Amino acid sequence: MIEVANLTKRYGDLSAVRDVSFTAPTGQILGFLGPNGAGKTTTMRIITGFLPATSGTVRVEGFDVFQQSTEVRRRIGYLPENPPLYNDMAVAPYLRFVARLKGVARRDVEPALERVLETCGLTGVRDRLTGHLSKGFRQRVGLAQALIHDPPVLVLDEPTIGLDPAQIRDIRSLIKTLGGKRTVVLSTHILPEVAQVCDKVVIISNGRIVVEDALENLTRGRSLEEVFLDAISKDLGDGARAPAAADVEA
Repeated sequence: MIEVANLTKRYGDLSAVRDVSFTAPTGQILGFLGPNGAGKTTTMRIITGFLPATSGTVRVEGFDVFQQSTEVRRRIGYLPENPPLYNDMAVAPYLRFVARLKGVARRDVEPALERVLETCGLTGVRDRLTGHLSKGFRQRVGLAQALIHDPPVLVLDEPTIGLDPAQIRDIRSLIKTLGGKRTVVLSTHILPEVAQVCDKVVIISNGRIVVEDALENLTRGRSLEEVFLDAISKDLGDGARAPAAADVEA
């Protein structure tokens, strides 16, 4: 579970994230949606402990990101927009290396490796250099490194950016299988990605959350594109959220 409360990040006079609050319960795939520059990546980096906040709190599985960062890192898997790969390492040795970095016990490294190779469809390229892989396979390796320590929370930042249609389909299908027992946050500006994969939608605009609701509620009688465009056009400049579908119907 992820709990974000009143999160703010400032760079001098610039506020990249402003009073952001939302929750992602266990087992849910949450789509964190917004236009480019809205504050998505900044929020993801704060949640995963890679960036400090100016104010606010973030809890992952009950642990405070700022006060208990070691415990949070044990429980979270992170795939940034550019996967953190070593191009001169083969897939299997790279994943073994990541497993040890993430605290996987030596006796558990090989079972963990076989698990993520199978889950991410990498068994056929396990001995190839990551630098020689296609973009799609590199994304799969990025997912594998995020999953190697079997975390209960998974954060994916633009996981299909730059992929061809077949690769996008494959990665989306893989992400759908990762929910259930895990909390998954999928940060993207691609509307079909959220519509096809996610259970809940959070929309951020100009550093503020303007919508937080179940996908089913938001798309009752209208498309996600309509919801998105309506939400960002109603960003009132005072931190107010656009009304959820249930509120509109009421």
